[in-house]
Amino acid sequence: MATDSLNLGLQKPGNLQERWSVMWRRLNLPEPEPQVFWDLCDRYTEPHRAYHTLQHLGECFKWFDRAYDLAENPAAVELALWFHDAVYDTRGADNEARSAELAAQVIESVGGGCLLQQSVQTMILVTQHEAAPSTIDMSFVVDIDLAILGVGVDRFTQYEAQIRQEYDWVPEDRFRQKRAEILQSLLNRPSIFTAEFFRERLECQAQSNLHRSLTMLREGLG
Repeated sequence: MATDSLNLGLQKPGNLQERWSVMWRRLNLPEPEPQVFWDLCDRYTEPHRAYHTLQHLGECFKWFDRAYDLAENPAAVELALWFHDAVYDTRGADNEARSAELAAQVIESVGGGCLLQQSVQTMILVTQHEAAPSTIDMSFVVDIDLAILGVGVDRFTQYEAQIRQEYDWVPEDRFRQKRAEILQSLLNRPSIFTAEFFRERLECQAQSNLHRSLTMLREGLG
């Protein structure tokens, strides 16, 4: 199935703020102090980020909205998406763990229970892409995070440049080697996407994008 044509632009903070408020109502929890939302937006606009920005967050929400009715607990999935890249340091190895902890702290601050905290933390931690998701909601968070791999060639090329910019401190040969290893590990899976909804819409284009990128990376190493 061909990749759907989406307008994957940058969402304005005002639009995001409305989403944020609606989500907390769906969770039957009071909205956190306004500064929590603005601090989160500040994180996604840190100067060292090029891809993991509000643009990425907006792209995630576009896919989430399309699959909303298929999630078991869509409000919890959305909350995990909000925080999944809250901490992002290309020199760090614990970004997901710190992002998950931040999410749990915010949930606890508004009276959210341990089950919600643990669920959201687990969904964020699975975006390390080291283990297969074990629930449909975990699959949705993982697949939405990887949805950029299945977009059209122009956006994928921009994404690749954004990732390189975030790792501009890494020497070119080293970057190409590690990036090639990551892409190959994705291609080694039975499928890149785990949920049928995303496989049908993104798998074919993602396979094409990754094979093309991998070829270019290896040519650069040659």
